[in-house]
Amino acid sequence: MAARTSRSSAKDRPSYRCTECGWTTAKWLGRCPECQAWGTVEEFGGAPAVRTTAPGRVTSAALPIGQVDGRQATARSTGVDELDRVLGGGLVPGAVVLLAGEPGVGKSTLLLDVAAKAASDEHRTLYVTGEESASQVRLRADRIGALSEHLYLAAETDLSAVLGHLDSVKPSLLILDSVQTVASPEIDGAPGGMAQVREVAGALIRASKERGMSTLLVGHVTKDGTIAGPRLLEHLVDVVLHFEGDRHARLRLVRGVKNRYGATDEVGCFELHDEGITGLADPSGLFLTRRAEPVPGTCLTVTLEGRRPLVAEVQALTVDSQIPSPRRTTSGLETSRVSMMLAVLEQRGRISALGKRDIYSATVGGVKLSEPAADLAVALALASAASDTPLPKNLVAIGEVGLAGEVRRVTGVQRRLAEAARLGFTHALVPADPGKVPSGMRVLEVADIGEALRVLPGRPQREKRAGSGRQALAGARPEES
Repeated sequence: MAARTSRSSAKDRPSYRCTECGWTTAKWLGRCPECQAWGTVEEFGGAPAVRTTAPGRVTSAALPIGQVDGRQATARSTGVDELDRVLGGGLVPGAVVLLAGEPGVGKSTLLLDVAAKAASDEHRTLYVTGEESASQVRLRADRIGALSEHLYLAAETDLSAVLGHLDSVKPSLLILDSVQTVASPEIDGAPGGMAQVREVAGALIRASKERGMSTLLVGHVTKDGTIAGPRLLEHLVDVVLHFEGDRHARLRLVRGVKNRYGATDEVGCFELHDEGITGLADPSGLFLTRRAEPVPGTCLTVTLEGRRPLVAEVQALTVDSQIPSPRRTTSGLETSRVSMMLAVLEQRGRISALGKRDIYSATVGGVKLSEPAADLAVALALASAASDTPLPKNLVAIGEVGLAGEVRRVTGVQRRLAEAARLGFTHALVPADPGKVPSGMRVLEVADIGEALRVLPGRPQREKRAGSGRQALAGARPEES
């Protein structure tokens, strides 16, 4: 009898599960040892009983993969070319896309524009808002011109009501803004909680797959930039997109983090303005300052955002410091890499005037340069500012700079040079062996930072010219370039 009581109490003993990764344990812990998340271990009832599932009737017979009809997964354009680029051609029927971004970055504006452009006679669009009233969304639609008779709008925060709208409208595209504001009455917890987000996302994913309906979900982000809610949400959806941008700048970027139907190295560029948001097929003009004469402390580089080359401008300014500890201020650049370039210039480039001066470095247009290929441009901008001497006109610098002062190779040099040549730049500093050089562009191969600094006026260099051997770098001085 005692043994039976012991077994019964063991069966009724509560167990605990991590709401983030699903790990289970017999006792409560403050931190999940599996995913290292704090405060996610919760009690979920008695210990799970061991059960087996009997084979059941299949919904459709298994077919050889060559006989499966792939036309049902053909992507349909959203009407926004830049978003189609990131999605891999458009929205696939039954696909669920999660779009996350900081508050005020323009998520609702972009998706309302997509909703209007994707709506047609054959394909209805249902826009469900849980954060605003229907009249507020209508005012935004009037402002950006996103009106269509085939676009349906509903303001709901109840999951059952959202599913009811799907039965009545029968849309081809559902946009939910946002998944954290909708709750199911059958699940305990406030909207936005882990259990509610998991239930709402699961119900909408099932509805999308059954109906062949594309779904766009808006997701909130935490203060550190990650998507709010359980990580399971990112595993369930088919596509995860991040909407980025500085609220004080016009540029917005859409990056693909996960994509079951295309590549994740594409980036969509948009410009946010008073009349709405528009795609930028050629956004390099936002990152440049057109001047008649070169200015000290500026250098141009070509960065790769995904597979797209963008010409960006790096600016630097050095002034005498009035405090014992000189200031080091950056905007759009990584502070650690700027500090590395200062150390390399002082030790390898023999520039000693930077240590006791205030140094300010920034990019133009709100672009953020984080890849190492911008190191050479940052170093040249700092050296130009320290000597108060402008670099040659129409010059771009591409390359990673190591702590030993060497200039290392980077990926996509030919694509970067082709973009620079298309925009009218005629001179380039690159690492050794850049490959095929565009016609009309003069390329100087540099092995270390010392060779790169010789492009400053008065230090002629040698070059590799398209279609010819090495010759002297014409136009070393700004007035002769």
